[in-house]
Amino acid sequence: MHTFAAMKNSADILAFGAHPDDVELGCGATIAKQVSLGNTVAIVDLTRGELGTRGNAELRDKEALTAANVLGVQYRENLGLADGFFQIDEQSLRAVAAKIRKYRPRIILCNAILDRHPDHPKGSSLVSQAVFVAGLRKVEIEDEQGKPLEPHRPKAVYHYQQFYDIRPDVLVDVSSFIEKKIEAVQAFSSQFYNPESDEPETLISSKAFLESLRHRASELGRIAFVSYAEGFNVERYPLVDSLFDLK
Repeated sequence: MHTFAAMKNSADILAFGAHPDDVELGCGATIAKQVSLGNTVAIVDLTRGELGTRGNAELRDKEALTAANVLGVQYRENLGLADGFFQIDEQSLRAVAAKIRKYRPRIILCNAILDRHPDHPKGSSLVSQAVFVAGLRKVEIEDEQGKPLEPHRPKAVYHYQQFYDIRPDVLVDVSSFIEKKIEAVQAFSSQFYNPESDEPETLISSKAFLESLRHRASELGRIAFVSYAEGFNVERYPLVDSLFDLK
């Protein structure tokens, strides 16, 4: 278990990623914005990304902590599930549900529902199912010290977008935070564009891929009449009290 900070508080938002850097790529600007608004945010990475072509698990651990500091995230943990091979089974469901009960978030962010990398939709489904498990009173789950964790279910689950372009259900204006997102992504210097690296080139290590992050946010912002936006999908539509709550 790799921990960013001593756990002592709940989090308003709990963001899950199948790999370190998934959260930064998918919703880094949104997280930076929410932190600026006074929200407490925790990130839980499901795996250490040990099967990645570039870098290694130990290096990615360090990069993840740097990225968390850039975004202002208060807590970051890694579940240490097997990169590429984790399954949706009782063990993994309990592990994710334990973090949901531990942090007791109002909102959960997680991987894309559909994506190129099979770990992404698998991680998305794992978190969705764990949200249900975490709320079941007859499922007993303990924390790291062996103390029972009370059932908890968040108010909403939002799936950020990744490699595939999926029509978003929700857009967040991140116009003032796109550069913070790029800075957090670049903290993973082993994975993304780094002219000083001599490691093999990958689909995501090119300068063009890094630039595409800003381009996508610009395109989503255009349809929302703002400079930059990040998109999310939902499995259950958000409920509002009044039409005037919608923009």
